Amino acid sequence: MNLNTIANSIRRSIVKMNARSKASHSGTALSTVDILTVLYFKTLNIDPKNPLHVNRDKFILSKGHGSSALYATLAERGFFDKSLLEGFYLDGGILPGHLDKEAVPGVEVSSGSLGHGLSLGLGMAIANKVDGRDSKVYVMCGDGELNEGSMWEAIMFAPCQQLKNLTLIIDYNKLQGYGRTNEVINLEPLSDKFTAFNWDVFEINGHDYTEIESALTQTTQKPKVIIAHTIKGKGVSYMENQFVWHYKSPNEEQLQQALSELI
Repeated sequence: MNLNTIANSIRRSIVKMNARSKASHSGTALSTVDILTVLYFKTLNIDPKNPLHVNRDKFILSKGHGSSALYATLAERGFFDKSLLEGFYLDGGILPGHLDKEAVPGVEVSSGSLGHGLSLGLGMAIANKVDGRDSKVYVMCGDGELNEGSMWEAIMFAPCQQLKNLTLIIDYNKLQGYGRTNEVINLEPLSDKFTAFNWDVFEINGHDYTEIESALTQTTQKPKVIIAHTIKGKGVSYMENQFVWHYKSPNEEQLQQALSELI
């Protein structure tokens, strides 16, 4: 299994989806792909043929505006036919711009209104603990999403419940809807904040498959947070670390350049 080949295939799907529908958030989606690749092809206990298995691990993409990344990953993993991606964010298609759990198998939570995913995942983790299941819950949020007070309520609550089955992944790409994350509201020292709130903290390169897998599979006795340093627009040279790709979609020329780079 070549994770880089899989990730590039997912990225190709993302740029084609956003170009076809003239949708925003290409950069937002691309920064998450390497983490999603390791999750869905190495880490998660899931079965595309039985997506509602009671003992499955669950993944929540709280930054639901990056939906193209999760849809493309699920299709790559075999949860549904890739042809459905062609209707992303288009009239007559079944994949809305923000995640919809009723649209296709594998989407655990409808998301896009930021700040809710961790609380939902926390509830699922508590349910697993009460029911005696070993299943794990993983939540990915954006760094700008940490501006939400609801996030910090959940961050304070999870250690009180000793939720060692809960992992929060922060897509720390340093850009959000209004500019550079730490110029809008400075998150630093982010690792120290989580340590003070009694989480086990792992800080990694969010594009290094070995580091990602190692952090995801570490056994802890507390809730785990993975601060994943990523690059917005990763994989497409003209999108990387460029604020404008929070909102733009690629035109035909830009699409062809992106596809030529993602081989």
